[in-house]
Amino acid sequence: MPSLFRRKSVDLVETATSQTDTAPQAAPQRKAYTPSKQELGRVTPKRPRAGVGQQAPPADRKEAAKRSRARERSARAEQRAGMMSGDERYLMARDRGPEKGLVRDIVDSRRTAGTLFFTFAFILLAISTIKVLPAQYVRAANLVWLLLGVTVVLDSALICRKINRLVRERFPKSPVKMPSLYIYAVMRSLSYRRMRVPKARVGIGDKV
Repeated sequence: MPSLFRRKSVDLVETATSQTDTAPQAAPQRKAYTPSKQELGRVTPKRPRAGVGQQAPPADRKEAAKRSRARERSARAEQRAGMMSGDERYLMARDRGPEKGLVRDIVDSRRTAGTLFFTFAFILLAISTIKVLPAQYVRAANLVWLLLGVTVVLDSALICRKINRLVRERFPKSPVKMPSLYIYAVMRSLSYRRMRVPKARVGIGDKV
């Protein structure tokens, strides 16, 4: 009896072993296919090299101050160029707005009596420094002063009248007060054309 049970146990172990050996082994898993960068149509961006397109840091305080002054000069030059061209970003508060631009065009499109007034003043001042003028010349100069003064007033009145008409036609809802535009126009008309800021963008006689 003991030998019989021993044989059965041995037979069972051998049978299990043989079944395990004959069972189909699972096929090894293959790695997932990874497409190349060319197939995906992607190009790896190149990393920017250090120092390319960038200014090297200043070596000392003297160099840093020099660069700072250069940047300030460039900024001032850009601001002045924008101001002279009439760019709204660089204009002073007194020159901003489409109404002010129209006023400048009205003044710059004509010859103003204010320039004649100051031209005569400079000539009279230069002559008076050379010698004392006789009484008759002084009276004549005073008369010319009076005539030029009246001409300036009349010319300013005509300019203001035109400003009032055009501003109300083109900017009927403008919040800008007309007296401020009148003063702005008169002050510009008294200065020489080449000295006006911003520069004139219309010629004398052009239609505004």
